[in-house]
Amino acid sequence: MTSTATAATATPADTPPPAPPQPSRRGVELVLLVAAVLISVCGYLGVGLVKQHAVPADAAGYGAGLGVLALLAHIAVRLRAPYADPLLLPIAVLLNGLGLVFIFRLDLETPDDQAAPAQLIWSAVGVALFTAVVVLLRDHRVLRRYAYLCAALALLLMVAPGLFPAVNGARIWVRIAGFSLQPAEFAKVLITVFFAAYLAANRGALAHTGRRVGRLRLPAGRVLGPIVTIWLLTVAVLVLERDLGTSLLFFAVFVVLLYVATGRTGWIAVGVLLAVAGAAAVGTVEPHVHGRVEDWLHPFAGIEAGKGPGQLAQSLFAFGAGGVLGTGLGRGGSPLIGFAMKSDFILSTFGEELGLAGLTAVFLLYALLVARGYRAALGLRDPFGSLLAVGLATLLAVQVFVIAGGVTGLIPLTGMAMPFLAQGGSSVITNWIIIALLLRLSDRARAPGPPDRDGAATGHPGLTDTGPGPLSTVGIGASVPAFRGAGR
Repeated sequence: MTSTATAATATPADTPPPAPPQPSRRGVELVLLVAAVLISVCGYLGVGLVKQHAVPADAAGYGAGLGVLALLAHIAVRLRAPYADPLLLPIAVLLNGLGLVFIFRLDLETPDDQAAPAQLIWSAVGVALFTAVVVLLRDHRVLRRYAYLCAALALLLMVAPGLFPAVNGARIWVRIAGFSLQPAEFAKVLITVFFAAYLAANRGALAHTGRRVGRLRLPAGRVLGPIVTIWLLTVAVLVLERDLGTSLLFFAVFVVLLYVATGRTGWIAVGVLLAVAGAAAVGTVEPHVHGRVEDWLHPFAGIEAGKGPGQLAQSLFAFGAGGVLGTGLGRGGSPLIGFAMKSDFILSTFGEELGLAGLTAVFLLYALLVARGYRAALGLRDPFGSLLAVGLATLLAVQVFVIAGGVTGLIPLTGMAMPFLAQGGSSVITNWIIIALLLRLSDRARAPGPPDRDGAATGHPGLTDTGPGPLSTVGIGASVPAFRGAGR
């Protein structure tokens, strides 16, 4: 009788032990937010004292505005996502604040083109949408119901700029009534949701079915076909609009998520080969892209021809002038870069005025932001959430690499915006939405309670998991009990 009762109450071998309760860390988040706002305000004051020899007249308004935005975001997280990662929000506020400081610093060089006030307004809109996502999206798995809708909306957003005139050689803007938006910025989040949902539902079939060609197993066309079709359509639209930076971003996220979902390194090799072949073909055929490749290969050609340095050459001069510790805030000559100094090349101002030390600190902030996103993926037990966290973190990582590589001469320029730092309303709004989703995912990963089950809350017959699949073998599914503490 005793043995029967014991067997009935025994915990199944495949059920992991409950995770220990985790502190919410909201107090730590608040302290870090105060520090982030103070650093940004000190930078704003420093620029005014150096350039104008006086405290900026709107310094109090800037500090109060940034502080209120940070406080509202913190309250939303404290009430709706109490177990979320405490570092994500402070890092985002600090990067956004530093971006406003340097845009204000560059505004002083262009009195007829003031971008900082508009950027603060766009930041407020971004924080408002951040709050809406945190408050309204109580369970990230609900997004799986709208995977195909997200893909359709992403395609529509990317097609829309084709109806408007090109700007600087690329059709990436929608201009209506004096306002301009870059729809591809919003499309990248939507397409990442679709990729994560589809790969989570079909990861087993992608990894274990299909025909083997050499050491690579090719999945059946009916499994891989829909996602490859969507990806090809997005890339085709972006190439036609000459927005190759976003095209590269989508391709990288697609390959990374495919690798994470299947655990097969062959997809990385295939992705690199396709990327190299596509870049070579487009760089040869498309004049706009070919010109950027030529500028990358010969950055000092303008100087040798007696026409003066181009943008890339000026950017390299700025980094060289900065040295290790920089020339000092507000004391650089990066305005010589020209019209893109507040967007594509704002990192050059960081490198010149803060030096290698300041640039390294900025890169470490981005690295920490991406690492916390991957850590949230390790703590989640549902494949969709894990893949979504990986995809969103990869969006930030690839974007930083592409932009930093372009302005330093490592790779050709692509015309993308540095997350949170560069001027651009569409970019800052999208990045705040990404942070909100990562906070929601990290809250689910760190919250106490029963583990999530695969396929829960999908509500879509075409997006139910086909089996345990290999996701746990990569470590993202966290089916091993030891991984439950990894996202804490």
